[in-house]
Amino acid sequence: MTDHTVHTEHFDKEAGKLGMWIFLFTEMFLFGGLFLVYAVMRAQYSEDFHTAAEELNTFIGTMNTVFLLTSSMTVAMSITAIQRNERRLALFLVSLTLLLAMLFMVDKYFEWSHEFEYGVYPGSDVLKNMPHGELLFFGLYFMMTGLHALHVFVGMILLTINFIRIRKGSINQENFLLLENSGLYWHLVDLIWIFLFPLLYLVS
Repeated sequence: MTDHTVHTEHFDKEAGKLGMWIFLFTEMFLFGGLFLVYAVMRAQYSEDFHTAAEELNTFIGTMNTVFLLTSSMTVAMSITAIQRNERRLALFLVSLTLLLAMLFMVDKYFEWSHEFEYGVYPGSDVLKNMPHGELLFFGLYFMMTGLHALHVFVGMILLTINFIRIRKGSINQENFLLLENSGLYWHLVDLIWIFLFPLLYLVS
């Protein structure tokens, strides 16, 4: 391998990392804007926000926090494993991350189903008849948790692609940029939830 080839590969890796960091910053601005709107509305309708938050299931929110924090650890460990050329361990850890992500989504499904059962969903008559502050809370709740769930789903697709490529050997000790970038994306998903959990579930 020539020095020119090595330099080119190094440049491509650095460019790939930089591109991912730029993407992550844009995502942070997106959720940052939502957090800002939430803060303004909460300051204006503090009592209504507290009342509405009591309807959420704190236990499910806590379990989802545990799932995501653990998955952040397992995806980081999978990167270390592939760097050490421990392919089977990397596959196991990516699989475990996917399982934890799936548990998060199942929990979210049951939580949303509970809200829908009581008629609390966007556009429902129950929601429209609530005080304005509670209406705003649930609007932000569904928007932020729904957007976050979409990011979790995208992350699961990325992790599945990584799993397949690790099995095929295209992600290995020498070439693991995709797994590394996917890990960064997954850490962002976890970080966003760390902010969402206390804002939505611990308001009361």
